Amino acid sequence: MSDITRQLIPDAQAFLAELAESNTRDWFQSHKARYDAELRHPAEALLQAVADYLRPHHPGIQGKLFRPQRDLRFSKDKTPYHTHLHLLWQLPQTPGCGVFFGIDPDGVRIGGGIMGLNGSALSRWRDAVAGQPLTRSYPTAGLAQVAGHPNPRDSGFADEMAALMDILSLKGFQPKAPELKRVPSPHGQSHPHADLLRRKSLTLWRDVALAPPPDPVAAVCSAALVLAPLFKLLRPILADPVAA
Repeated sequence: MSDITRQLIPDAQAFLAELAESNTRDWFQSHKARYDAELRHPAEALLQAVADYLRPHHPGIQGKLFRPQRDLRFSKDKTPYHTHLHLLWQLPQTPGCGVFFGIDPDGVRIGGGIMGLNGSALSRWRDAVAGQPLTRSYPTAGLAQVAGHPNPRDSGFADEMAALMDILSLKGFQPKAPELKRVPSPHGQSHPHADLLRRKSLTLWRDVALAPPPDPVAAVCSAALVLAPLFKLLRPILADPVAA
């Protein structure tokens, strides 16, 4: 564990707990030097160390530290600052996918996946779950039609994704709940992969044990490697379909 990242979690939790008690611009500005020394600079070092380690696995990986200021334009809550510290590593080979690291006064979480399936990516996701083959990796099997499954072809994608999510769950990574209450048309409500069809994002998260004190670099890199099969499986959905 590097010296600069060694204290990031306890220092960030202490700072954010105090910020939650006095969430004003005056308080933050009077503690700006402490924020820079104890949160921003260690977080930037963590971003760099993780990117350096993962770059052979994810060429072009880029790290991002989210700004502490909240966007108040459309919020009834006018407190000016976030009471969490969020980091992201973007994976260009799987556009929109990333590895996430978050610290708040109550805990630390690591996650990965895609925050939003939009436009053509959402259409490709639903087609793949419903049975449309994405690439040669998922050939048409010509399976018999099942209830709620309007297309008799099955790419195997949905079964593989569901099995992978079960495996990752055993490793502590739990998916966020689907955004939709009902399966979107034309798919039936009894579709065997209704849970996947009701999704407009796919992120999985794991709490980080704080005893003994964790090494943030090792924790994030380990999580990214565990989640690598998820990124690989999502790549045909998110990448250029011609290139895929």
